[in-house]
Order: sequence, then C-alpha cells, then structure tokens
Amino acid sequence: MPLETAGIRKEYPGTVALKGVSLRFEEGKIHALVGKNGAGKSTLVKIFAGALQPTAGSILLNGTPIQLRSPREALEKGIAAVHQELSLVPELSVAENIFLGRLPVKTGFGQGMFVDWREVERRAEETLAGFELHLDVRAKAGRLGVAQQQMVEIAKAMSYNPAVLMLDEPTSALARRETEHLFELLHRLASRGIILLYITHRLQELQGIADEISVLRNGEVAGTIGIQEASPATLAGLMFGQTIPTERPADLPVQAAAALEIRNLTRTGAFQEVSFTLHRGEILGIAGLLGAGRTELLRSIFGVDPADSGEVVVDGMVLRPSSPSQMKRLGIALTPENRKAEGLIQNASTRFNMCIASLDRLTTGGFITRERERTVVRSMVKNLDMLVGDMEAPVSMLSGGNQQKVVAGKWLNTAPRVILFDEPTRGIDVQAKQQMFQIIYDLSRKGISSLVVSSELEELLDICHRILVMRSGRIVATLDPRRTTIEQLVVTCMEDGTRS
Repeated sequence: MPLETAGIRKEYPGTVALKGVSLRFEEGKIHALVGKNGAGKSTLVKIFAGALQPTAGSILLNGTPIQLRSPREALEKGIAAVHQELSLVPELSVAENIFLGRLPVKTGFGQGMFVDWREVERRAEETLAGFELHLDVRAKAGRLGVAQQQMVEIAKAMSYNPAVLMLDEPTSALARRETEHLFELLHRLASRGIILLYITHRLQELQGIADEISVLRNGEVAGTIGIQEASPATLAGLMFGQTIPTERPADLPVQAAAALEIRNLTRTGAFQEVSFTLHRGEILGIAGLLGAGRTELLRSIFGVDPADSGEVVVDGMVLRPSSPSQMKRLGIALTPENRKAEGLIQNASTRFNMCIASLDRLTTGGFITRERERTVVRSMVKNLDMLVGDMEAPVSMLSGGNQQKVVAGKWLNTAPRVILFDEPTRGIDVQAKQQMFQIIYDLSRKGISSLVVSSELEELLDICHRILVMRSGRIVATLDPRRTTIEQLVVTCMEDGTRS
C-alpha cells in the first residue's frame, strides 16, 4: 500500500514552497526526508497531515487519489503524525492521553453515559504492550521523562491503526540510549508493514534508522537514494547543489588581541571541555548538526544557562558567567535563535524593543525621554537600512528580516565588544540575509567580534574567518573557510555518532 505524491505544489503570496514534488514511499520501509532549512520538508508533512492544502498535485494511497482536508480526515485515511513539539496534556494520565477525544463510554444508572475507565486503561495497556512498552497507564503524562512521553505520542498515533506514520524530529530531545530504543521500536513497526516517514536534521543518525532517503532542495526533490549510497559527501551534494561562494570583503582584518577566551567550559548533558579564543574583529563560525551543543554553548557564555565548570575570559577578567546582565555590562550580547519568543516582545513597539537593552545608557538622572529614545531608534533604523513605517507600532508588524535587525539593533545600542549570533539568517529572505552579513562585516571593521552559529553551513563558509566544528558537545575541528568545501564541512559535522 504505497503512499505517493504526484506533482505536489504549494504556493504562498510571493513564494513557492513546493515545486511539483513527486515521491513514493513503500510499506515496510523507513523513509527519511531531509533538507536544509526552507527546503520544504515541513510544508510537505503538513500537507500529508491534512493541516495544509496543496495548490496543485495529488496524493495517492495504494494507487487511489485521496483528499486530506483536515488532520481528522488524514487520520481517517490512515495517516498519523508525531510532531516535534509534544502534544500530551501533562495533568492527564497516559491512558487518557492515548485516547483523548475518543474515550470509550458505557451506559450507567438511569441510562446516562459514562466513561468506561476500566476499558480505557485496558486498551491503553494493550496498545503499549503491542510495542513492548511498559508504562503505568494511570501515571500523569507530565511526570514522565521526555523519552517516555515520546513513546506515548507514538502509541497514541498508532492507536488509530494507521498505514502511514510520520515522525518530525523525534530524537531532538533524546540522548543516545533513548534514541536507540526509539529506533528499535520504529524497526518493529516497519516490520509490520507500516510506511514510516522520518523527518530529521540529524544526518548522523540516518545510517541507524533509514532504508531510503529523499532530499528536498528549494522546494524540489533533489534525489532519492538507498542508505548504502548515503555518504556524507553524497548527501551534501544533494542538499546544497552547486554553491557559488560569496567573497568575504578583504578589509576585515583580525587583530591579535583576544576579545573573548573560553577555557574548558562544560555544562553536563550539553557540551564538554570547550576551549577557543575569539580575536578582536574576528567573525568566528560554529558549525554542527542538530544536537551538537552550539546553541547551548552560546547560552552558557551569555549566562542564560550557567556552565558547571570552566572559565570565560573577557578583557583579562576571568569569570564564570552567571547572568545575562553580568555579561551585558562586560560588553557581550546575544541575538537568540528564536527571535520571536526570546529576542523580542511581540506586542511592544519597535521603539521599545530597540531600547530595552540600553536603558541605562539612555537615562540621565534616573529619567529617560521618549524623544531621546526616538532619536536613537531613528539613527539605528538608518544605519541598518530598516523598513519601519511607525516605530510605535508593534514589532510583530515588521517582516522577519526587519525583526532580525531590531534584535541586532537592540544590542548594538549597548556598544558591545562581542556579539553572539545564533541563527541570524533563519526565516528571512535572500536580501535580508545579505543585509545581516553587511551588519556583521561592519562590526568587524570596527573591531567588534562576532561568534556565529548557523545551520546554513554554506553561509559560514562565505562570511567567517574561521569555523569551529562541534560534534556531540565538543569542538572537534577548526577549519579555514578558504580551504574548505561544503562537502568537507558536512563530512566533518557528521562523523561519529549521536549525542550521548
């Protein structure tokens, strides 16, 4: 009973997310779907799940065209999904979560209808036993570990007896042992004839789970290969294609003096014994696959999640960062990975967001004036080439690229020595990306250092003086972008196994 797409196309105003995608997924196989950010993976999964409707094309199950107008209709057609963000209700039991919305009932006294709790628990135990899972079905879901919650999510999806099971980044919060347990379960499901679609950014785990791999690139199918053919170099070629390097400006000298030094920094479960020096004016990239520990490292350097051991040296001062306010006073700034949730206050104005980190610099005698804020914001809007119609309007009204510039401008107003950029170009268009690069270049010209984490590996090759490669929480290589190809960088990121 194969699942197929024929010419699936999805258009949005001003962009095309999928451009005639045709794929075939066979029963009894685990089929991985990979591609860099923006390749179209999530869009395709949402179409399969009934959450989005294609602009053109068709979906066929066992050769018969089907329409999936809602998630419920997808379930009725035998297609179930386990999303990256867990959807369990923490205060309900395991059994209640598995059968939420369809709890079995019985007729009671006075012909009233009541939930048959004994039947709920019996069915839940039966469902879990079918996957060799041993959990207390009466336990509250919120008290389970992340790995156990993930298993309950899968059991919930499988309780619909689907022909197709899709899993979106199922190992993003799992350690190595838990990942291995999940893989064993998925292989058992595949042996029963289930079609499994496995979406992941963790290319290093493909050899342990996939039978076939389809690669999406810019909304199109770049290729489908068997796992035996899936070398890191082959995957890199399919994911990135022929990349045209962007020349980094020649007038970005790196000074010998250290702006930031990291000595044996460790946070248990995230990264271990990380050491490096960031020089003044340097653009230093950190590459690595999902789960390598890149974001966690930046958060610890900035004091958001304090490290367990090790030292950070700023201008000769040795310390262990304990808070963002401490690091801000020392001239360190962080633009976070999730700008909407962590970098901006969405319902506040652009003016407020741009000034919130630098209020101490804008205050005189304990007072701050609206006009002084506006003067600072107008200057930054001009310097960053921002499109802001009304600085008093909510920042949520701006485009993604302009929101990213607000985050950068907020910290530039603090006159930092070092800026930690976490995924600075995620979710913004090509023109906005080039503008972000110019911001980073201008900082370098002023002797301000940048530490850049990006999943867009080709961008790191374009803009950085050096690239550190993280794998399983450790720095494993230092690369010169001028002497490194995208294939070599991907291979370096992928070698060895998953996080322990």
